[in-house]
Amino acid sequence: MENKDFRAPLSQKAHTVEKPAEPNQIGGTVSVEINEKKISVPLGTTILEACRQNQIHIPTLCYHDDLCIAGVCRICVVEVEGMRTLQASCAFPITAPIKIKTSTSLVRKARRDIIDLMLSEHYGECYSCVKNGNCELQNLAKEYGVDSYKFGHVKEPLFEIDESSYSVVRDMTKCIMCKRCVRTCIDLQEVGVLEAVGRGHETHISTFMDKPLGEVICINCGQCINRCPTGALHAQDPSDVVWSAIDDPNKHVVIQTAPSPRAAIGEEFGLEAGHSLTQELNTALKRIGFDAVFDTNFTADLTIIEEGTELILRLYKALAENDKSVALPQFTSCSPGWVKYLEHFFPEYINNLSSAKSPQQMFGALIKTFYAEKSGINPEDIVSVAVMPCSAKKFECNRPEMQDSGYKDVDFGLTTRELAKMIREAGIYLPEMPKTHFDSPFGDASGAGLIFGATGGVMEAAIRTIIEFVTGDKTEDVFENANVIPVRGFDGIKYLEIPITEVGEVPDLIKHLIPDWNWLKGVTIKAAVVHGTANAKKVMEDIIAGGKFSGCHFIEFMACPGGCLGGGGQPIPTNEEIRKKRAQAIYAEDESLEIRKSHENPNIVRIYKEYLKDGPCGHKSHKLLHTQYIKRGKYIA
Repeated sequence: MENKDFRAPLSQKAHTVEKPAEPNQIGGTVSVEINEKKISVPLGTTILEACRQNQIHIPTLCYHDDLCIAGVCRICVVEVEGMRTLQASCAFPITAPIKIKTSTSLVRKARRDIIDLMLSEHYGECYSCVKNGNCELQNLAKEYGVDSYKFGHVKEPLFEIDESSYSVVRDMTKCIMCKRCVRTCIDLQEVGVLEAVGRGHETHISTFMDKPLGEVICINCGQCINRCPTGALHAQDPSDVVWSAIDDPNKHVVIQTAPSPRAAIGEEFGLEAGHSLTQELNTALKRIGFDAVFDTNFTADLTIIEEGTELILRLYKALAENDKSVALPQFTSCSPGWVKYLEHFFPEYINNLSSAKSPQQMFGALIKTFYAEKSGINPEDIVSVAVMPCSAKKFECNRPEMQDSGYKDVDFGLTTRELAKMIREAGIYLPEMPKTHFDSPFGDASGAGLIFGATGGVMEAAIRTIIEFVTGDKTEDVFENANVIPVRGFDGIKYLEIPITEVGEVPDLIKHLIPDWNWLKGVTIKAAVVHGTANAKKVMEDIIAGGKFSGCHFIEFMACPGGCLGGGGQPIPTNEEIRKKRAQAIYAEDESLEIRKSHENPNIVRIYKEYLKDGPCGHKSHKLLHTQYIKRGKYIA
């Protein structure tokens, strides 16, 4: 992935660095004939790519836009003139003029036989399968007219279902050995939990020593789920328990919704990617029985204040007091998949993590304290549900340290897919719902909290606030319309430098923590944005080697490609184009809001006045909103 550098003095408008030109295609083009139609394609284009570029349909199973080529399922076979056998179009690069046929009798029968062979080892029936209606094998069986089991059918399951993980369920009786999960875990995320083991008909997908998923180094990101074509992998679904709570008159059931599910849930109802249904979702949730609907963006704004203050305290200790023990760069901590990745692979850098909880967990703690007190409800009677784009959030809410309210802060995590299922169960067509606002006392949040859903969003939200806190100037004087374009986009690693040339007065909110900003004047703040754990590995290895990123002050890490909008609980299918459209929906909604900076959210100002009275990183906020105590860079368990 390309590293993007950016340096913007605060005294002038920000500008983007022009990307270098793409290298020329090596070898020019080659003429091919597909179904008697002559076309030209760049040398090295696969047959599958050439067909897709010319609207010629070829079925696939092992192929995925995000993954390297495997060529193992053979569903995409075609005839190539002069070749004895059918060829897998996904793995056949065109290097010379050839003639291709994609729909002959031989091709059709071969694809049908391949599907029949897969079904002969595929245990179970479709009606009760979690992927019923969105299963690629099921769709192919329908497309090729499969109405019987030509080669027989498995009568008894060969594997037990693995439900050891809070996040991911493995049902290998439904595995078709496409190895998408393996390539996702090894190549896309570079975690390496899954691998194909055994030989011949005994080959199967397994973990290290065939241990349960909950006992290996799985980071719960769920990216394998998003690319599994069948029901072999799916998320732990608590929706039945949530329904029971809704139906219980003694329970007060509240729900918080994150921005990424709202930008993607329309896909579950047939809409094209890129339609945000925030206020329609509010209405639907009240209709299906939730007592209150809250915006996770409120605690995303709170995260910016708490995490930003923590960063300021670390910098003050390091720069003003010359304390060499301060852990820098500070890493973001709102992605539970990233946190677990760091714990497994780079545990010596755990102190670099911000102590701030994620927005989900901050909200959970406030719901069972501030909200319970304000509403006069016993916290024991509150059921707190979070709708997230992320399967790792299910693990996060079950971590033992997430009970600072005196109760389990968040009771259940639902993915976007699971919430859509609940809405359909209630007979609601979401796009037709009227629009309503979020409930009090938290209300609507800022655009800064909203853009947390896209990679770079946490950094952009932080920059919007830090610039104004430190200089007293408007962010719009540095970045046009307060859009921090250099940290946006899908480059795997982005780098940013902001020289502090002038400083202003310390805001009242944090004046009790530092005397002035003079110690920051002349400092160049260095930051980076990273998404996907494969890219996180590159940055961590650079830090260990003392490279450029070791000099950063603040780094945003997200476990999933594209950030939260590409999370393991989002609608399926996913690819880069879909993730970009979801990001566009998030940024468009941000642009439409009146308040776009976390520190300007009136509900944030109010909660510090009414409840967190000792301010950001104060005693009360640390108890509820952080996982460890910090005082001027000193950590106390």
